[in-house]
Amino acid sequence: MAHKKKNVRKKECPVCEREFSWSKKLDKNWDSMVYCSDRCRRVKTYEGVEKPNQ
Repeated sequence: MAHKKKNVRKKECPVCEREFSWSKKLDKNWDSMVYCSDRCRRVKTYEGVEKPNQ
C-alpha cells in the first residue's frame, strides 16, 4: 500500500488554476514559485488564455 503524505504545501497556478504540490526538488525555490510549469511561466498573460483540459 502506498504511503500518502499529509500536510503537503500546495499552491495554485494563476494561469491554468491547477494545484501543484511542494516536493523536495522544488524546496530551494518554493517561496518564489508562482507557475506550475514552463508553459504557464511563458504565457504570463491572464486574458485570452485558454485553460488546458484537466
